[in-house]
Amino acid sequence: MNNETHPLLTTNIQQLTLCNRGKVRDIYEMNDTLLIIATDRISAFDVIMPNGIPHKGAVLTQISHFWFDQTQSFQPNHRLAGPN
Repeated sequence: MNNETHPLLTTNIQQLTLCNRGKVRDIYEMNDTLLIIATDRISAFDVIMPNGIPHKGAVLTQISHFWFDQTQSFQPNHRLAGPN
């Protein structure tokens, strides 16, 4: 995580095709693979709030990595890469 305090509310990766922008995730096509980016957007009651929580996306990603590691032995998953 960097020291930037501004929340990442949207992504714009011009080299990739944006498939979907959900309430908190942006999804891009990478050939035959999807890149799912957890942003810092927040939502409640199906409303996306105008502000965000700095580093929320990074925390959500780390939680996902943890659970993918914990369950891999009995439930294979789709993750291609983990934290460096």
